[in-house]
Parts: sequence; C-alpha cells; structure tokens
Amino acid sequence: QVQLVESGGGLVQPGGSLRLSCVASGITLDNYAITWFRQAPGKEREGVSCISSRGRSISYKDSVKGRFTISRDNAKNTVYLQMNSLKPEDTAVYYCATGWGLGLHDHPNWGQGTQVTVSS
Repeated sequence: QVQLVESGGGLVQPGGSLRLSCVASGITLDNYAITWFRQAPGKEREGVSCISSRGRSISYKDSVKGRFTISRDNAKNTVYLQMNSLKPEDTAVYYCATGWGLGLHDHPNWGQGTQVTVSS
C-alpha cells in the first residue's frame, strides 16, 4: 500500500523559510516522479513543483521560482521542498503526490497534507 506523509509545515513570518518533507512507504521512490501541490482556503489546488524519478528534470510554478527548491534523497525515500523568502500568499496546505506535472491529472497517490502559514 502506497503511503505518502508530509511534514515540516508550521507558522513562519514573511521572509522566513521552511523545509517540507514527503516520506514514501510501500513503494520504491526512485521509480516515481513526485509533485508538490498546495491549496489555500477557497482556492483550487495548484501544482508548485515537480521532480523526476532520478531528479534530472525539475519544474516550478512561476510564482515560486527562485524561492523554492525541490530535491530528493531516494535512499531515504524522501522528497523535500525548501521554501525561502516566504510570502503570505504562500499560505496553504501543501501536499505531495506521485506523478509528474503541475496539473492535477495523473497523480494517483496523495499525502494528507501539511499546513504552512505565513503571517506576522
């Protein structure tokens, strides 16, 4: 059974940083691309960043380019999202999912999400 567990969310001031982790079990992570999504209250879920199975291809939503960095450690079955220079508009529940692409299609497995709140 595939399970994805996100962690690392919290409350941070504008300009601060957080590192989210997505730990996978039930799969060998290096066979899977992983995408991070987020959903703010009252808004649609949107793709933030994705990384291919071996990390050779990476994509970011325009609004996070230069601030967020996705990476993976397949030996630890973990994908990370380093978030710097956080803004209030980054406030959302962040999810990781298997599959490549910032669209909502073709992501069969999802985690439960971790809350990120950016506020002074």
